[in-house]
Amino acid sequence: MDTNTAILLTMVIPACAVVTNLVFRNAPNLRDGLTLAAAVATFLMVLTILTNVGNGTTEPLVLGTVMPGLDLAFNVEPLGLLFAIVASGLWIVTHLYGIGYMRGNNEDHHARFFACFSFAIFSVMGIAFSANMFTLFLFYEALTLSTYPLVAHKGTPEAIRGARTYLGILLGTSIGLQMFAIIWTFSVAGTLDFTKGGILEGHIAGPMVAVLLAFYAFGIGKAALMPFHRWLPAAMVAPTPVSALLHAVAVVKAGVFTMLKVGIYIFGIDFLAETGASVWLMWLAAFSIIAASVVALTKDNLKARLAYSTISQLSYITLGMALATSMGAIGGGMHIAMHAMGKITLFMCAGSIYVATHKTNISQMTGLGRAMPITYAAFLIGALSIIGLPPLGGSWSKWLLIVGAADTGQWVMIAVLMGSSLLNVAYLLPIIGKGFFLRAPGAPDKVAFAESPWLVWLPPALTAFGCLILFFIAGDLQSFLAPIVATE
Repeated sequence: MDTNTAILLTMVIPACAVVTNLVFRNAPNLRDGLTLAAAVATFLMVLTILTNVGNGTTEPLVLGTVMPGLDLAFNVEPLGLLFAIVASGLWIVTHLYGIGYMRGNNEDHHARFFACFSFAIFSVMGIAFSANMFTLFLFYEALTLSTYPLVAHKGTPEAIRGARTYLGILLGTSIGLQMFAIIWTFSVAGTLDFTKGGILEGHIAGPMVAVLLAFYAFGIGKAALMPFHRWLPAAMVAPTPVSALLHAVAVVKAGVFTMLKVGIYIFGIDFLAETGASVWLMWLAAFSIIAASVVALTKDNLKARLAYSTISQLSYITLGMALATSMGAIGGGMHIAMHAMGKITLFMCAGSIYVATHKTNISQMTGLGRAMPITYAAFLIGALSIIGLPPLGGSWSKWLLIVGAADTGQWVMIAVLMGSSLLNVAYLLPIIGKGFFLRAPGAPDKVAFAESPWLVWLPPALTAFGCLILFFIAGDLQSFLAPIVATE
């Protein structure tokens, strides 16, 4: 199959899954089976692209022209292809988990839920393969709108409030700031095409470079950079499969992916380094890393703690771009995959605990590790990967970020990254300790096995294994991403 056809099918197949979920809403097994088939087919299309292109870059596939220099166009390049592999692969696991969670927890409106989920994947594929900032922005907005019903799914007053916060911040930042930055870029450069080395050098200079970068950085609200981060904790009112979608498969990864694309292909790493325009962003990212980790320490609700952990981890990727070094950019790109695998594991484990026990607060989870050893073992592996300990994938991306900071002599940034890992230990490992080594008051010495249904505990077990696999293929990932910062 040719590459252009495969690119289109990565979007057409999830779009068809939206339709099948609505048409077969009253036939749950058929509906969910067809969606699973769509997820597998989408992943196979992405693998076809990988086989055809490798880590090369293709010419744009132009579907339409709005005005000269402004096309609806798609192409393949290494960073986008990596994002597509992560998103489409984890869709399979997340869909299986979603079936088990929604049925095991007796949730309502399954058809609407999985239809919106499929539309979100359609949007992600469009983002991953966008050939310019105009195309990316259209799918970026589609992703926001398609995930709003997922956040509001439960229909409770709390869910509605959380969904309004989610929608208000994401639309407000993208329309009020990001769209302005895109218009500014087009007006000075005459193009929005993603170009190796960037498109702005020679078209903008002085303090205006940092100002334009600020419009992009704060306008990409999905990257959850402080102070535009409140939407992420607010969205934790959604069912746990949605949390997994937000934190690993789609929304936040679309945010930091866009941040990297802007830094690498709109500004250019060398241009940022020469102008020093990203220094302020580097310090803001460092603040977000530490501040969000400190807030995570204070949260008793497990999903809230994981949400603030995500805010911190996303800023690692922003920091990688802001360092304006090759190693920083590659480390940021690798962290998209490493964090996705680790964090989806943690959120699915949180959902497994909820399905089995209906407990949401860490203070209620004393001794649960004895009854749910598979869930807690998976949580431990995911946590160690987020912390950055070998032999798990998260260790390599953090290492490359540290190397990127060392390349520019940013010793404070190295201290921030290492201090953040210690804070990761402080807010993640006590959950494991309470689960395995403490006993709830009045609990018997011998606890019966009480795991959640197999469709709920198996997916996090698989992604925990994925954290281990990523450690051993990290060198391949680094080589795969190398062309994004290679000089001609």
